[in-house]
Amino acid sequence: MLGWYPGHMHKARRQITEALPEIDVVLEVLDARLPYSSANPMLAELTQHKPVLKLLSRADLADPARTQEWVDYFDGLPDTRALAVTTTQARELKGIPKLCHVLAGQVRADRDVRVMVMGIPNVGKSTLINGLAGRKIAKTGNEPAVTKRQQKVRIDGRVALIDTPGVLWPKIEDQASAFRLAASGAIRDTAIDYVEVAIVTAAELAKRYPEALTSRYKLKALPAYAANPEAEAVDADGPRRLDLLALAGFDGHAILTEIAAKRGGLRPGGEVDLHRGAEVLLHELRAGKLGRLSLETPADIPPEPAAEDETPDSPTDS
Repeated sequence: MLGWYPGHMHKARRQITEALPEIDVVLEVLDARLPYSSANPMLAELTQHKPVLKLLSRADLADPARTQEWVDYFDGLPDTRALAVTTTQARELKGIPKLCHVLAGQVRADRDVRVMVMGIPNVGKSTLINGLAGRKIAKTGNEPAVTKRQQKVRIDGRVALIDTPGVLWPKIEDQASAFRLAASGAIRDTAIDYVEVAIVTAAELAKRYPEALTSRYKLKALPAYAANPEAEAVDADGPRRLDLLALAGFDGHAILTEIAAKRGGLRPGGEVDLHRGAEVLLHELRAGKLGRLSLETPADIPPEPAAEDETPDSPTDS
């Protein structure tokens, strides 16, 4: 479904690795609507020995109750603090330099705290840096991968920000995360199956926010999902895929069909243009027109795979 690891991201990873020894704090920008899915596990691996400030951006689009759950979750992790903000609101950013100093600990009085700003594409890093700097420094846009190289920005509060290009990772193991990222706009629309993403998203919204979905699109009902064995079949040598509609419990295809029919996707002869419905749903979700919604909670974090017991057998008495 996704083709999204261009060459400049390989270069960005190398640059991050080279710069990290001089960094005091990592500031990872996450999407408040999907903090787990928008956290790059590759960055966690690279920065595991650095204190981290998890900045939940776009908090104005996320469910406030779910966002607080995420802040509490991250604050409970070692050497980690979390802050939910709307990056376009400068007043909400004022506490960031102080938090960076707290996380950095003792730093020589003659130098700034060095903070590396990280995050996946299109999560709001550049908007954050411009807000902290009080002027337009970093290029912004609503498409992924706007920042292409590292840049250093000094801000008030004796903090030096090192911006990095948005970095995705070659393979997402969690299929649900892949669909949430696609729905949020973190992946270029040209790299996704628009209708497939919208079908899964419709089912997820029906599960999490049924009233928001029915109210926005004047839906009479949210049909339960009944698996079609032929539709779910894969080749014997094909990859196994989770049935995300079954996990959500709702028929995303039927819901998207009704949305399309009501919002300009009904063609002559009664044929329904699902792509039209997908555009409506995904664009309005990203713009916050369905209300303040979150696509995951800490309870959605998959359990860590059980470690294999590598303890050698106890020696037997001879």
